Amino acid sequence: MDFVIKFSERRKWPIGSIAPCMPKDGLTEREKKIKSVLKEMDQLVPNVTFTNVNTTTSAKNSVATILNHKDTYCIGDQLTVRLDMYDNLGNRKKYGGDFLRARIFSSTLKAGTSGRVEDFNNGTYLVNFTLFWEGNVALSVLLFHPSEGVSALWAARKKGYEKIVFTGMFANGTSAVFTECNFNVTTKAKVCEYLDHRDEEAFYCIKPDNVPCEAFIQLKSQNKPISYLSVLEKGLFDRSNIGVPILQKFGDIRVLSCNNSKTLSNGKCKIGMRSPSPSGYVWQNQWNPAFCTLSNFKTTDQINACLKGKLIYLLGDSTMRQWIEYFIRTVRSLTYFNLHATGKVQTMVALDTARNIQIQWKKHGHPFIGSSEYTVKAHKYVSREIDSLEGNRDTVIVISLGQHFRPYPMDLFIRRVLNVRKAIERLFLRSPDTKVIIKEENTREMSIDPERFSDFHGYMQYLASKVLFQGLNVAVIDAWDMTTAYGTYDVHPPDHVVWNEINMFLNYIC
Repeated sequence: MDFVIKFSERRKWPIGSIAPCMPKDGLTEREKKIKSVLKEMDQLVPNVTFTNVNTTTSAKNSVATILNHKDTYCIGDQLTVRLDMYDNLGNRKKYGGDFLRARIFSSTLKAGTSGRVEDFNNGTYLVNFTLFWEGNVALSVLLFHPSEGVSALWAARKKGYEKIVFTGMFANGTSAVFTECNFNVTTKAKVCEYLDHRDEEAFYCIKPDNVPCEAFIQLKSQNKPISYLSVLEKGLFDRSNIGVPILQKFGDIRVLSCNNSKTLSNGKCKIGMRSPSPSGYVWQNQWNPAFCTLSNFKTTDQINACLKGKLIYLLGDSTMRQWIEYFIRTVRSLTYFNLHATGKVQTMVALDTARNIQIQWKKHGHPFIGSSEYTVKAHKYVSREIDSLEGNRDTVIVISLGQHFRPYPMDLFIRRVLNVRKAIERLFLRSPDTKVIIKEENTREMSIDPERFSDFHGYMQYLASKVLFQGLNVAVIDAWDMTTAYGTYDVHPPDHVVWNEINMFLNYIC
């Protein structure tokens, strides 16, 4: 069996230690890798405290200066901006770790690209931009969170699984029984254990009286009124203190063509290519990778020709569901096949029987956060979904994990990605021609609950994902960089952004 379902008088194993056979040092290879990646992430985060908000980083007092200032630049030139950070009292910061977002853009040209931030850990940063297009270019550097806020968020993230509470519904004849579920249930009552021994994954529900554990059919979640931040720390996450522009005394940057090519590429986009930072730029609302050349699938006929004969599996969160919804709305030859499941989080299938096209979206396994009920009877972790596919040259798998993991300790995300990587390796052994694409997570709203969902948490997962998928022959759609370049600040970006993600996907598979 893939999963073991049973109940016990109490939880027997802590999260991450459910494997029954352990090596002498007490750590499985998976646990060692998780610890290694966590250590790498820890080194990127400052460990600082403060007793007065006036000693925290101030965007209004900090200054951005162009180091290589010129009257005009050429396409392809580098623009280097120095950031000198000060606190609210006007004192120079002596350590780094601020969470910054840097972008250059031209509103009239509907253009934008991200900047690469280099932290010298002494209050000084360099931000490097590539000038990809001709015209006047504006600069935006936002202080998302001061280093003190970053340290507080990282420490709070490590403190538990209780920020979200799940309510499970168990069928009891014609009635329903509701009970608490989570990754960590502390109770003296009987507990239903939903275990995957191979992948060391575990989920629990308090067992209802006189109802078997197999009667678990639906789940929903809500934020639990709990915080691991102090009152002083919470003040750093008022909306007015998030995403504050850093002062700059220069105007727009003027960029000329200088007879340079606008396209900086290495041929057609192919699976296995590694992308630089930034990975590309937006111009006229169209995404242009910096490392390969895109074809634009402008017509339904072109899209259908690409998709013909293909089985496409979209595995992940609602940002992946946006893809299949976009296909159904815009490619009229695709028909939505209603599976009559419960709620919006049901599996979705789109078919074109004439061209033998199937596109399927399935949610990833626990945790899937949402206030609406969804079925758990079709529950599988992504690694198990991949294991269930035979694979061939016409099979395409797209995976996106991230948003639903932000409220939890980082080891949960790392474990899940490691398990997905192992499943991809097994897939390639039996079917090396199967195409696998990793879609990184989107940036999201600044106003959303920072302790649970801040983009800082997403950025740490983005960095961990790069490490964990390194060396695999997969394609990456860098949605983090794309949504930063577009400046969307929306977990579900508008259609033109979703289309550009899909356009890159089509280039990878055709």
